[in-house]
Amino acid sequence: MKKILVVDDDTTLRTALTRYLEKRRYLVQDAASGVEAFKIFEQDPADLIVSDVLMPEMDGYEFCRRLRATRSGQLVPFIFLSSKSDIEDRVQGHSIGADDYLIKPFEPKELLAKIEAQLERSRRMHSEIVRLMQQSKSIPAQIPTPPPLPLTPAEEKVFWEVIQGYTNKQIGDHLFVSPRTVQTHLSNILSKLQLENRSQLVRFAFEQGYRLPIEPSSQEEVAEN
Repeated sequence: MKKILVVDDDTTLRTALTRYLEKRRYLVQDAASGVEAFKIFEQDPADLIVSDVLMPEMDGYEFCRRLRATRSGQLVPFIFLSSKSDIEDRVQGHSIGADDYLIKPFEPKELLAKIEAQLERSRRMHSEIVRLMQQSKSIPAQIPTPPPLPLTPAEEKVFWEVIQGYTNKQIGDHLFVSPRTVQTHLSNILSKLQLENRSQLVRFAFEQGYRLPIEPSSQEEVAEN
């Protein structure tokens, strides 16, 4: 049974949505703010999150941003459910890591369809990552050396860290730079390799035969510029 975390400070809406999803055989957790939701997720990660934007203590944008900075929260499907309908609000929601954005008032059937689509997408993604990992273990030791990465030394250090699954904050701690600098390098990496996100980067590394160096250079400092 898939677990969904519903986050909204509107008690009536939160209760109605919880009952609706439970009738569709989902296990539902609920929270009234981003602070409460973040604590719940840390203790018991959900398979998908539906969150309001305007909430006390910590709004939905900040909740999503903090969630994406954690290792367990990087790939969990995240849907915003908000009365903020301006295109700028929707763009902001997507830019900080949301997978979808639904405007209130909404049809429950539409939300259910988005939830099911995101869960199916997540299932396919995890299956593909598992397949690639198993495939990499079965590759003979004698394999062609992949071509050099078209990256700067700083970008290459970030590349090796990302494909190990580290978050921007963890990479920043390893390389002694800010998470913002890590994100800048990551954006450059994705652009140069013509990829869209971290998941595609991991898949690219497996398929192209890039293996972790014997002596990782993660202790070296990445230049800020």
